[in-house]
Amino acid sequence: MNQQYTYPFTAIVGQEQMKLALILNIINPSLSGVLIRGEKGTAKSTAVRALADILPEIDVIEGTPFNLADDEDPDVIRECFAVTGQVQASGKTHGLTRHKVKVVELPVGATEDRVVGTLDLEHALKAGEKRIEPGLLAAAHRGILYVDEVNLLDDHVVDVLLDSAAMGINTIEREGISFSHPSRFTLVGTMNPEEGELRPQLLDRFGLCVHIEGISEPEERVTVMERRFAFEENPEAFCARWLDESKKLVERIQDARERYSDVKVSRENLLAIANYCLEVGVDGHRGDIIIMKTAKTIAAYEGRMEVEQGDIDKAAMLALPHRIRRQPLQDIVMDVSTLLRAKTSDIQE
Repeated sequence: MNQQYTYPFTAIVGQEQMKLALILNIINPSLSGVLIRGEKGTAKSTAVRALADILPEIDVIEGTPFNLADDEDPDVIRECFAVTGQVQASGKTHGLTRHKVKVVELPVGATEDRVVGTLDLEHALKAGEKRIEPGLLAAAHRGILYVDEVNLLDDHVVDVLLDSAAMGINTIEREGISFSHPSRFTLVGTMNPEEGELRPQLLDRFGLCVHIEGISEPEERVTVMERRFAFEENPEAFCARWLDESKKLVERIQDARERYSDVKVSRENLLAIANYCLEVGVDGHRGDIIIMKTAKTIAAYEGRMEVEQGDIDKAAMLALPHRIRRQPLQDIVMDVSTLLRAKTSDIQE
């Protein structure tokens, strides 16, 4: 069987905002994901699928398909073993395995049962035991849930994602029988805005939002063609050529993950964040909190222990585009870009 190769993340030409947003979510999953908006053929799906090579490793309890951590609630661990017909290890010790964080793709036409999971009602009635077939939300726990064309999802699937994203728990119910399991994931969505926008409730669940366009520089477009041709001609050799760059990025991400909790944000910088949100018209406080977390993550990624004004500027451009109040037909990205540039000009003057 031929090995399947994925186009290397570090080989993607341009699209720096998109790559940065994805990297920041790897460093800090609490950023709540990223929405990537853009026209077709701009490497949106390529970038997300390429994350598999640069994701960190995590410890997972063996014997269940729920990607459980060893510090999960013991009752939850015990029930997750039981509902899949597995025998839990005696005592409080569990076998652990180590693997990379998963990228789980949710097809746009997926049924609710495929997403949530199904309960074997016949077994429950006959044996008096719960048996379930886990869905995509089980596989995505502690990982990345990727939805291509997220704006085309059926409403009932969107409702399920909203519930799980808000609670960090997925519940499977049928005929009065229910089972819940942890489902904390980073939601990554890609979409072409020409095909319609997202429901506001789902839009707000994405921590960051970037809008990308095709590269306009001829030399860079040539580089895109050359690299793609080289990958398709000999994927093994092409991936090997980018292996060192990928390893360096993995190390940088791991260093940033370890540094993040020690990065400091001054009260002056917190006030700057609050002013950003007030001036562009952001409802609620989620935007403020996401900017603060994003600025800290950027500082950690840059190898610094304290947030600077530049980190806040970059964070605002990633966290605010989908949160400002807009009039009908106003563009979701260009409006905030204009507002933030105007604010920066005022500060410099």
